[in-house]
Amino acid sequence: MKVARTLSVALVGAEGEMVEIEADLSNQTPDFKIIGLPDKALGEAVQRVHNACANSDLALPRRRLTINLSPASLPKHGSGFDVAIAMVAVATEIAMSTDSVASTVHLGELGLDGRLRPVPGILPAVLAAARAGHKRIVVPFANTQEAQLVEGVEVLGAVNLAQVASWHGADVCVPDEDPITLPAASDGAGATEATPDLTDVVGQRDAVNALIAAAAGGHHLLMCGPPGAGKTMLARRLPGILPPLGDRAALAVASIRSLSGTRIVALDRNAPFESPHHSASVAALVGGGSRSVRPGAIARATEGILFLDEAGEFQAAALDALRQPLESGTITINRAGSSAEFPAKFQLVLATNPCPCGDYGIRGGNCTCPPAAIRRYLGRLSGPLLDRIDIELTLARVSVAQRRSEVVAVSTSEARLHVADARARATQRLGDTPWRLNADIPGSWLRDGPRSPSPTVRRPLDVALRKGAITLRGFDRVLRLAWTLADLDGKAELGLDHIGRALFLKKGMAL
Repeated sequence: MKVARTLSVALVGAEGEMVEIEADLSNQTPDFKIIGLPDKALGEAVQRVHNACANSDLALPRRRLTINLSPASLPKHGSGFDVAIAMVAVATEIAMSTDSVASTVHLGELGLDGRLRPVPGILPAVLAAARAGHKRIVVPFANTQEAQLVEGVEVLGAVNLAQVASWHGADVCVPDEDPITLPAASDGAGATEATPDLTDVVGQRDAVNALIAAAAGGHHLLMCGPPGAGKTMLARRLPGILPPLGDRAALAVASIRSLSGTRIVALDRNAPFESPHHSASVAALVGGGSRSVRPGAIARATEGILFLDEAGEFQAAALDALRQPLESGTITINRAGSSAEFPAKFQLVLATNPCPCGDYGIRGGNCTCPPAAIRRYLGRLSGPLLDRIDIELTLARVSVAQRRSEVVAVSTSEARLHVADARARATQRLGDTPWRLNADIPGSWLRDGPRSPSPTVRRPLDVALRKGAITLRGFDRVLRLAWTLADLDGKAELGLDHIGRALFLKKGMAL
């Protein structure tokens, strides 16, 4: 036939866009061209497809062959279109079911021997195809388990190009070849490190209670204290007290991991924990790339925790890049001619020393930092960023008496039960709304909605706002935190004590 069509998916950020791939034969000088805004890797598909077809006994036409990727205005990146291009090119010359080719989504890269190589981003691509109503998808054999995580679609894991052509009715001999697989070391779905237990934390009971409140409401947390106070130890125990991820959240996490090149074979129900080094650049946090845009630490922490240890050592620009994602829950990366959007619904945990040496303001400490160095160090945490933090903790070193205390600490399993109970109460209270976490509730609903506190209860907040001690954003964050404290106490109404405790955790202000 003269024209053949099939389908593939172009990844734009974390979302996929359907692409129709057309092949047209014309009686002109033999040539093979790809049009429709391909990048360099996609432009090189001409040679990969030519050699793969020749080594699979699938003859390409000896006329001018034009491949169009539609919509032409959408930039296409990577080698994941190879299989689709090869199938429409072969379908113009070899007898096969045109309806089958046209209705099937083809994903994957081709090796020169005709075998299908795995590509990153298979899961979001299959999700996009399923949402668009397509039910039959061909993927490389190594990506089969990942693609099968999407329900309601028929996934065909192909070893080589001849096998794909035979599924569409081509009369071709399918060689018995070993499939190309991903190395086991890149498997990030099954081997999750055991989360350390809260009982390991000694002498920081108030900090443990604040950690439980942060987990219950999804609140952002800042811990400031000297080295050895337990800041990192506390942060690394936060994922263990969070509830398991639901289907939607687990798919979102797996999609981002797939885009990052991690092999996915099952849905991980544990909240992700990202802890970039303090030397990380802005691009490492928000994402980017010279060709295709890859997700950064912010996107990889979606539905989990982004922990910035030694926050005072981060570049000020990198820290300020967090401000917009903390408000919107998404991160948009703009490049010339295109933009990519990734989810960024994460819980931020910051840990910092009070000064470069860590002894400023510490009893018994001997700070040797000049005042200018202390101001510069703490100044990297800008006021607008701190205003988006719900809980600000000041930790002290553990004393001998605390270390020898026989008071039984809260275990991770007990804390997880408290968090689950508090979230259940919040879900019940917010049953008629689209929100399920206190941290997600808009400020206008908190202040003026059906569950807004009485003037007597909110008076301390009004006073703090009038004195300039908090901003209106801080006002709303204290209200959210107060509702979390009420949920942890098993209360259905907000009380004056909840406002007072929330104010103290936010700004260190006592009633």
